[in-house]
Amino acid sequence: MKRVPIEDSFDLHTFSPQDVVNAASDYLDAAREAGLTEVRLIHGKGTGAQRAGIRRMLASRSDVLEFADATPDRGGYGATIVRLRRPEKN
Repeated sequence: MKRVPIEDSFDLHTFSPQDVVNAASDYLDAAREAGLTEVRLIHGKGTGAQRAGIRRMLASRSDVLEFADATPDRGGYGATIVRLRRPEKN
């Protein structure tokens, strides 16, 4: 298991392709718990397979408000900006 700091940007290039979606999902859980409401997932451009897997995962999560390609200066279609719901307070 890799330890990464919880920040507003997460580069998935260091993960093996089969682990990318789970790593991104776990990171979003931690980011939301840390109070972040926007995260940039950097998946790369490549063939689009990683982007598609990430997008399917995001569409299935109830804590994701919306997601879209990053602006060109933040990675364009090689990164996805995710807006998260704030965690509910107990």
